[in-house]
Amino acid sequence: MNDASRTFLTIVIPAYDEEKRLPSTLDQVTTYLGGQAYTWKVIVVDDGSTDRTAEVVDDFAKRFPNQVSVIRNPHCGKAFTVRTGLLAADGEYVFMCDADLSMPIGEIEKLLVHLENGYHVAIGSREARGAQRYDEPVHRRFMGRVFNRLVQLLLVPGMHDTQCGFKGFHGSVAHDVFQRLCLYSSSAREVRGPMVTGFDVEVLFLAKKAGYSIKEVPIAWRYVAGSKVSPLKDAIRMFKDVVKVRLNDWRGCYG
Repeated sequence: MNDASRTFLTIVIPAYDEEKRLPSTLDQVTTYLGGQAYTWKVIVVDDGSTDRTAEVVDDFAKRFPNQVSVIRNPHCGKAFTVRTGLLAADGEYVFMCDADLSMPIGEIEKLLVHLENGYHVAIGSREARGAQRYDEPVHRRFMGRVFNRLVQLLLVPGMHDTQCGFKGFHGSVAHDVFQRLCLYSSSAREVRGPMVTGFDVEVLFLAKKAGYSIKEVPIAWRYVAGSKVSPLKDAIRMFKDVVKVRLNDWRGCYG
């Protein structure tokens, strides 16, 4: 740890109507982190939930007053929610983690070791050699593979899984990349709603464009029932987003 006054690891969890799943997720995350030697924080960003998502986090914050907190956003979709959390995080290393905890929290160490050894970004991969996938519906895997071929062709060649929700960054890298996003980067009314978008691709495209090193790490991943993914609608939206990123780059929007 370079700065004794700085949090070593911050985990950002985007959440929309996750009142039922969050107690188990936060219990697992805080139990695991509580057993580590480093300092840590957990930031849950509530995407304008209609249930008690924020109150669930408040309850955990009473048990961990200096480590667990909630940011209340208007409902703007996952991309803006993640961006809010990553820009608010103060950790030397910053991770984004899905509320369903489809990757066991202990897998985070597989990513962290690469960040500590010099990589700027480390991403969980369900497609890298050595990865394990459990209970995933056939249509989900097919959709993912088709999308990935498109992404490799247009934006980030050699990246096998851009959409896994577990990604880690050096804190300064996260702030640099996420403040330069163009897709879903404001709370304007027109971006409200989408939970599945191509913003992950934009993040990795910008990281590569800036010269940051990225390590794709095979993980154990389990499909969790209750996903908010709509195969056809989200596939179309993600395709449009990939095209938008390429057009934004051609227009010089990313500097």
